[in-house]
Amino acid sequence: MEALGQIESTKSRDPGLSATLQARIEREFMPRWNGSWGGKFVLHGRAPGPNAVRLDGNDYLGVTGHPDIVKAQVDAITKSSEFVVQSGVFLLQQHPSRVFEQTLADWVGKEDAFLCQSGYSANVGLLQSIADPQTPVYIDTMAHTSLWEGAHAARAPAHAFRHNDPDHLDRMMSKKGPGVVVVDSVYSTTGAVCPLKAMVEVVEKHGSMILVDESHSLGTHGPAGAGLCAELGLTDRVHFISASLAKSVAGRAGFFTAPASMRYYILSSSYPNIFSSCLLPSEIAGLKATVGVLKAADVARERLRSMTRRVRQSLSDMGYPIHQGTEQIIALEAGTEPETMALRDALEERGVFGAIFCAPATSRNRALVRLTLNAALTEAELEHLEAVARDIAPIVKPWDWIIARRARMNAQSATHDE
Repeated sequence: MEALGQIESTKSRDPGLSATLQARIEREFMPRWNGSWGGKFVLHGRAPGPNAVRLDGNDYLGVTGHPDIVKAQVDAITKSSEFVVQSGVFLLQQHPSRVFEQTLADWVGKEDAFLCQSGYSANVGLLQSIADPQTPVYIDTMAHTSLWEGAHAARAPAHAFRHNDPDHLDRMMSKKGPGVVVVDSVYSTTGAVCPLKAMVEVVEKHGSMILVDESHSLGTHGPAGAGLCAELGLTDRVHFISASLAKSVAGRAGFFTAPASMRYYILSSSYPNIFSSCLLPSEIAGLKATVGVLKAADVARERLRSMTRRVRQSLSDMGYPIHQGTEQIIALEAGTEPETMALRDALEERGVFGAIFCAPATSRNRALVRLTLNAALTEAELEHLEAVARDIAPIVKPWDWIIARRARMNAQSATHDE
């Protein structure tokens, strides 16, 4: 309990915790804190220095600080004289927030959109409105936690299907009936792309609906960055699209789409929309300007694609098992938390900063360091990343990671089957 006492001592002005809560912390948290974490928070390593190569953010097209965005934010702060902080459900059609919602809907090719405080609240609020205890929700095992929480908020039965496996989804729906299928277009931990066309075909076969979370493809994929649904020509066959605006749009918000006929139903049933305040004028102005910048960012999108191909090929050639994804998100799946912390430390000692993902963001013993590429990276930074990865490979031995051994076994099994 010594470490627990140290944690509690930082809140010495608060009343004592209940025995039940203390027991839960001791049971569920302290073994991890004292064991695999070694008495320090797993997600916190070194502080990046001025020359660090930062691969721990989500601004995929490097738009932060763009003059058009900054000007829009400054103008909104200095020139907006009348604004009431209130729930978004009270905002009228003429409000800038409502105008921006239509901008988002037009961008992704849908009728209407709902602006939320985050991608998390967007997914929870949407699923709360479109599912219920009689509506099965089928969720890819790698889907974002907010989608699972949305099913929970709807009190809907949630059924996990194997990652990117439309055949497994088909079999499950044959047994359990029509409902709502939930997938990410690009998965946030591995950079894997959803086989959307096949998923949509299964959904249509079973007379169901599909929600596609485009958080990690909006801005980076599709015509004018409209997302993977638009790139694949599936927009008109997808019922709902959601996305965080904290990725390529580099802000603090989220949204989801829905038919215009559902607008007032959603404003009466989606708790995150009802019970959260609207965004500030400067946030809305900045987000709207960012969408304009992203629509015209074809050069940056192509640079990101080229960079992704290069880095992935380099890492693969060095023996890093990154076959589970293809996009700008690269997962270095070391496996256990101690091994992942060692990998993170080896990278950071040499000036490369990624982000650790572990339970509950990943399955147990499938912890990883996530590297996210962005179009603003320089040639010198890319060369440094490659040099560091090459330097630490004999230390972290990626070819011995569980995921690498599993891939070899699968390859051998496939060869024998032939």
